[in-house]
Amino acid sequence: MPIDGLLLLGFGGPTPGCCGRRATCPKTPGCEAECFVAGILGDNPARMGRIDEVVAHYQSVGGGFSPYNTLTFAQAAALEAELARRGRPIPVVCGFRHWTPWAKDGLVALKERGCQAIGLLVMAPHQSSVSWDWYLKHAAEAVEALGAGAPAIAAVIPPWWEAPGHLDAVAAQVRAVTAGWSAERLAAAEVVFTAHAIPQPVESTSPYRRQMEATAAAVAARLGLARHRVAFQSAPSDSRIPWSSPDILTVVEEAAQRGVKDLVVQAAGFLVDHTEVLYDLDVETAEACARHGITYTRAACVHAHPAFINALADAVVRA
Repeated sequence: MPIDGLLLLGFGGPTPGCCGRRATCPKTPGCEAECFVAGILGDNPARMGRIDEVVAHYQSVGGGFSPYNTLTFAQAAALEAELARRGRPIPVVCGFRHWTPWAKDGLVALKERGCQAIGLLVMAPHQSSVSWDWYLKHAAEAVEALGAGAPAIAAVIPPWWEAPGHLDAVAAQVRAVTAGWSAERLAAAEVVFTAHAIPQPVESTSPYRRQMEATAAAVAARLGLARHRVAFQSAPSDSRIPWSSPDILTVVEEAAQRGVKDLVVQAAGFLVDHTEVLYDLDVETAEACARHGITYTRAACVHAHPAFINALADAVVRA
């Protein structure tokens, strides 16, 4: 059966107003970031130090909120328009794991638009049990929670981490921020592609690192780079187990030791410039570069770049 609707399932980010997660929420102004972060890390008093740390990140770069949802809505709208242009007019709706609209809300919206057999598009480029597999499980749970009459997930859009359009979009973002650079300056720069760190035990049993490294290599080839680095970011500061390495701040230290003058960073493991990108890169990494006299330049995530949207549309049409 052809799919008649599409659910974009993403992480989500805090926006103004109560998300409804806590029955006892006081609904006081500014409670959103704390509720969001605690929902990810668990409502566990033992982790309040880490919760407070991450909440401070959200407050410092977004006033306690995140642009994630708005930017993902824009991707959904662009994809729906592209599918319609191709003669495949189906609703494209967002649902999130950690904020409203929840995945269940997305399913309800599709049901209200008459959809019965939907496609599931996971908004994560690379696969691991704490990303891709986790989203699939969450979607299945949302269908089950909705009960009778819920749209069936008739197709899961396959992973698209190596889709040419996705790679072209990443490369285009790097070209945009280095436009006007001499070939010599770009060749001397440290060009780094980052992804979210995951626990090393998880990494060892998944294709996550291999896929990220392949994405980076393919983009570097498009840019004609003789060398590039892959680094990871956003690992929790209170973890007792190792996470993916090298961390981006370690890469900055190593670059400084080699006398590098330019650091170009593109977060290829992320799709939009949300808080983890804006803080972990544009604050922490930028400050580390400044301490070492390195010029910091960050290329945007793919957002709704036409090449990226075309890649997603191609994948949906095939499904």
